[in-house]
Amino acid sequence: MNIRTDTIKTQVNKDKKIAQLFADVGFVSLCHTGEQLCGDNVEVVRSTDDTSTVIVLADGLGSGVKANILSTLTSRIISTMIASGLPLSEAVSTITATLPVCSVRGIAYSTFTIMHISSDGKTRIIQYDNPGVILLRGGKMVEFPYETRIIDGKSIRYSELTLEKDDVYLLISDGIEHAGVGVSYNFGWGRKDIAAFMAPYTKANFTAKTLATILSAETMRLYNGNVGDDATVCAVRIRERLQINICIGPPRNPDDCERMMSLFFSREGKHIICGGTTSSIAAEYLGKPIKTKLVYHDPDIPPTAEIEGVDLVTEGIITISRVLEYAKNYLLDNSSYEKWSYKKDGASLVARMLFEDATDINFFIGTAVNPAHQNPDLPIGFSIKMKLVEELIGCLEEMGKKIKVNYF
Repeated sequence: MNIRTDTIKTQVNKDKKIAQLFADVGFVSLCHTGEQLCGDNVEVVRSTDDTSTVIVLADGLGSGVKANILSTLTSRIISTMIASGLPLSEAVSTITATLPVCSVRGIAYSTFTIMHISSDGKTRIIQYDNPGVILLRGGKMVEFPYETRIIDGKSIRYSELTLEKDDVYLLISDGIEHAGVGVSYNFGWGRKDIAAFMAPYTKANFTAKTLATILSAETMRLYNGNVGDDATVCAVRIRERLQINICIGPPRNPDDCERMMSLFFSREGKHIICGGTTSSIAAEYLGKPIKTKLVYHDPDIPPTAEIEGVDLVTEGIITISRVLEYAKNYLLDNSSYEKWSYKKDGASLVARMLFEDATDINFFIGTAVNPAHQNPDLPIGFSIKMKLVEELIGCLEEMGKKIKVNYF
């Protein structure tokens, strides 16, 4: 059999391009005024081999505790079943059997939107009674086709699309569309209004979480602060993968310094060094001087430094502690974004690189005990340092980052 080599190269390049795409997912929910729990729920399940991402936004009937339980059950059951490779019809049948139709209103106890992204660059979008998914491509709204499928008496919208770099998908509950009813808009703002509002932001290098935060903030404004219905937006931004490498602390065995640095600098992507001792080890390995800075962009965060061949050099424990603070807030309402999104202190620079730039993060963690941290007058100990780093890793994993950890 004769196969043209240029055809093979084209396919290899195509597969490589697809493999470099990453689904950045971020969501924000607004509770119905007077309720402590949101009746909407979002579940994101990524396969361990990084070949599949399942996103489910479920909207429970009503609001409060009951709606929260219904939407949580719906989203978790569907996401788990689809991520496990079970067919859509089986997942919908299970939900139908688990959550029957309300006898009073005659409607389903929970509606849902599913986005199933696979490693072949395709995505399936399945929608049941939620507002239609908004696709923004090149800063413009793109209407995509769907077919109607009847599963257990339910009318399901099914679509299959090919992903493109910089695509932004907005999955929303009806509380988003209802914003501004009788105030800014007669019948709320529709999908086209939402798309027109969000289009300019999709052209900037904002994360999915930030895009979701922007839309939820505008929704809150349209409600005049009095949210009349649970409102959730889940943004999915398709972007290229970018690897960040971060080294924190010297190795326990001093003889491992060269091995640690060799592995650290051999990795592709940007490199961050955190900690004074670690910086000295890196400078010695590279044969370059450390250029210290004296400018305090934030009075509570030590200044950064420079080493040729390193993208960012910061102080250690104080800086990482602030980054962890920002990471925890990012996973909530992202209100600290205004602080770290533009500032030039070490913590803000690390936060931008890890939260916004990185899709894959390699941690190189030295487990040597820093003598300075054993000072009884300082509230910092080795166990506290390790706990901070482990918490930060947990937060980054929750953001959807692919994490690898190397201990020395």
